Amino acid sequence: MTVSRLVVPDSATCGLVVLSGSSGRVLAERADVLASYGVAALAVPWFGVEGLPASPRRVPLEALLPHVERLASVVPRVGVLGTSFGAEAALLLAVRDPRISLVGALAPTSVVWETSDQDTDGHPVSDAKWTWAGEPIPGVAYADATTQGPFADARDWHEASLAACPEPDRFEIPVERITGKVIISSGGDDRVWQAPQFCQDIVARRSAAGLTTTHVHHPGAGHQVVLPGEAPAPARPDFPRGGSPEADAELGAAVLEAVLQACSDIGP
Repeated sequence: MTVSRLVVPDSATCGLVVLSGSSGRVLAERADVLASYGVAALAVPWFGVEGLPASPRRVPLEALLPHVERLASVVPRVGVLGTSFGAEAALLLAVRDPRISLVGALAPTSVVWETSDQDTDGHPVSDAKWTWAGEPIPGVAYADATTQGPFADARDWHEASLAACPEPDRFEIPVERITGKVIISSGGDDRVWQAPQFCQDIVARRSAAGLTTTHVHHPGAGHQVVLPGEAPAPARPDFPRGGSPEADAELGAAVLEAVLQACSDIGP
């Protein structure tokens, strides 16, 4: 099993810690793609390996800090590029660590979520997905599909969960505290969660604080972002992501362009 993948091109001045979503995969191919464009990349797991939780439940954000430090030892500017749950982690980490010069949050959320784990009867487990300094980070609870469903897809589930939350403002990620550049992306046909709305919320919250955000959007893309030269993840009939191969690839090309521009802008 690949535990991590570090690629450092000659003369790289910017590096990205690369995080997957709920699949828990190590995105080694994404690291290679970024490196082919001159960006150092370190693809790592954030659960499911020795020393970390077996599932996205009570994952210590501090576990990502050694990866930031590892990249910082080889390049002068470090960022985090995460997808879905990994985008949530990237935003939460950047809120807490001013060393992060760039955040790429692909198909992100604007709120913290509880773990999506379920018990053996299919009921949601009421527990934190993330911790910091040993303390759980409160999140939006998932609706119980056994009593409030069935849900058409994961997006329907997330929308119902957020609608049932009595105080959603309590769980908003304070993205205005991020000092580095922020790139977010969304697909209009995302069937996992409402990333376009989440992206609008992130832009609005940062704009209110006088901060700019790059939002890359494609109306026909789904939850998956496919960078140029990257193979799409296998389709899962039980977990539709929306979009199409063409639209997901077009979104990926635009995301890569934005990331490369941001890396150039932050300089050595």
